[in-house]
Amino acid sequence: MLAELYTNVFLTFGGNLITLLPILFASENATTGRGLIGVGAGLTGIGMIGASIGQGMAGYGACLAIGRNPEVAGKITTTLIITAGFCESGAIYALVIALLLLFVF
Repeated sequence: MLAELYTNVFLTFGGNLITLLPILFASENATTGRGLIGVGAGLTGIGMIGASIGQGMAGYGACLAIGRNPEVAGKITTTLIITAGFCESGAIYALVIALLLLFVF
C-alpha cells in the first residue's frame, strides 16, 4: 500500500515539476521558449494519469473490502469518497498548472 502511495505522489508532483522546467528556459524573444511551455503543459498529463491510477486502486480496494465484509459497506464507501477527493486534488493541481502555462506565460 505504501508503494502505491509513493507512486501516486511521485507521478503527480513529478509531473508538475516537469511542467515548471520550461519556464526556466523560456525567454521573451525566443520561439523555442513558447514551444517548451506547450510541451510542459502537455506533460501535466503525467500528473493526471497518476491521480487516475490512484483512484482506480482505491476503488479496487474498496470493492474487495466490501465483497469480503458487506456489513461495513457504509464506512468503506465514506472513506473511499474522501480518498477519491484527495486523489483528485492532484489532478486538479496539474490542470491548473497546465492552464497557467498555456494562458499566462
